[in-house]
Amino acid sequence: MASEIYASDHIIIKALDNGVTIIGLTRGTDTKFHHTEKLDRGEVMIAQFTEHTSAIKIRGAAEVLTKHGKIRTND
Repeated sequence: MASEIYASDHIIIKALDNGVTIIGLTRGTDTKFHHTEKLDRGEVMIAQFTEHTSAIKIRGAAEVLTKHGKIRTND
């Protein structure tokens, strides 16, 4: 089942400053924003790729942890 494949990937986003924006983008022929969150310094969000979410865009200073490793945004 497709949803089982997509539901397996989680990422952790930790805000390093106030006002970090996290935007979920849809799958399909037209990519659209479908969800937005704001984090303040020290807040953490656990996000998941699903059959509806194909990408996550992060604006601001944040640390992102995935099964592939850790990355920091260049603010």
